[in-house]
Formats: sequence, structure tokens, C-alpha cells
Amino acid sequence: MTSRLTLIDISGVGKQFRSRSGAMLHALADASLTVEANQFICIVGPSGCGKSTLLRMLAGLEPVSSGQITIDGVPVSGARRDIGLVFQSPVMLPWRTILKNILVPAEVLKMDKTASRKRAHELLELVGLEGFGDRYPDELSGGMRQRAAIARALMHDPNILLMDEPFGALDALTREAMNLELLRIWQGSRKTVILVTHSIEEALLLSDRVAVFSPRPGFVRDVIDVPIARPRSAATRTDPVFIRLADRLRGYFETESTATTGHQEGVAS
Repeated sequence: MTSRLTLIDISGVGKQFRSRSGAMLHALADASLTVEANQFICIVGPSGCGKSTLLRMLAGLEPVSSGQITIDGVPVSGARRDIGLVFQSPVMLPWRTILKNILVPAEVLKMDKTASRKRAHELLELVGLEGFGDRYPDELSGGMRQRAAIARALMHDPNILLMDEPFGALDALTREAMNLELLRIWQGSRKTVILVTHSIEEALLLSDRVAVFSPRPGFVRDVIDVPIARPRSAATRTDPVFIRLADRLRGYFETESTATTGHQEGVAS
């Protein structure tokens, strides 16, 4: 069997912030995780456990306080061209068409104009927005704008796609549809993806592995393999392995919720 090489190595990473009052806040403590090329990894954990902070550090937008993050063996020390970012809000420029929004990275990086327009049209087709390039953001639904945001993140052909709750603001039906759409897009691009989500079902449907974060200060308490064959579909949620893994993941957070409630009741009494 051929071994796969580690693309991203997060080793003993900690992150501290100083609050306005001067107190030190510990967002992450000794977080470690490895990601192989072309893998789809989801990160789940309670609110405030440092998941989004980790993505920003991976993207080079924030420095680590301790430990190290390397990509392809090189320490992350600033913003990188080989990373694409997708946030919960698409943040489209309202005065530009969808096509011109997708072209923003090409303009910033001064890529060849003719080649960039060709790639932008290919990306519109990839994300299912062919024929909508001349529309403006307010003419599209939330799900369609998020598809455009994914296309924009892929514009400069990054090796890695970081996604921070990309479907969190969508209604349940649209979110389910976008999960399946993302699976299709990933199958076509085979980028290395790290996606932060609060949804256990979303994580299991999308990923090869799920990293479970502890409450703040966050660290990776477990990494669960998802041995469910691809391609996947809505029916994957009824797979016995899917159901078993979902129960296992819920167990982490139900235990924490019970412990927290019990502590609060003890204090109250």
C-alpha cells in the first residue's frame, strides 16, 4: 500500500489573546493535527473553542503563540497564495457582477486577464452557476452567493481550501443541498479541504476524517476516520456506519453539556 505524505502539520499550537481589560484569553492549547493532500477534513467542537482561530492561523492571517504550523514542510509565517478561504458570509461586492466578483483574486494577484476570464467561466460551470455570471449578488439566493464565494476561492487554483462555517447562515433545506453541491465540487477539484462546522451530520457527510475539538482552550481530543465509500449522497445519512459515528460524536458533546449543567447547578445551590 502506498503511503500518503502529510501536507499540513499542526504541531502543539497554542493561541492567546489579550482582552481589553488586559487579561490573557487562551483560545487554543497544544492543538495537533495532520492533514494529507487531497483529504477533506472537518473540525467540530463547541462555540469558542478556537476552530475559526485555527483556520486564520493556517491561512497566515494570525500568528501562532506557541507550536508550529507547516504546509508542505514550510512554516506558515504570513498570507499564502496556495490557500483559498470561504467564510460563513459570502461577502460579495454588490456593485460587481458575479463573474467580476469571482475575478477579484485574479486582479489582486495580477494574473493573465484572458486566462483568468476563461477559468472564471469554467468555475461558474463547476459550481452550477453557468449563465449567472452577469447577475449581481442581490439577484441571487444565499446558496447561490455561497457557490460564487467557493468559485472565487478557487479562482487562483489554490492547493488548500479553508472553509469556516460556509453554510451556517443558510436554511436547513438549502444547507443540505449545498452539502451535496460541495461534495460534487470537491470531487471535481480534489483540493485539500479543512471545513469548520457545528453540524455533526454535515461533518460526516463531507469528510474523510473528523477532528473533535475540546472546549476552550481548544485542542484536538480525537480524530475519527469516516470509512464511508464515495461518491456520497443524501442516502448516506441512513448508512449504519454514518449513524454509529454520529452517535459517537454526539457522545462527546452530550457529556460536556451534562458536566457543565451539573457544575452550574452545584454553584447555584
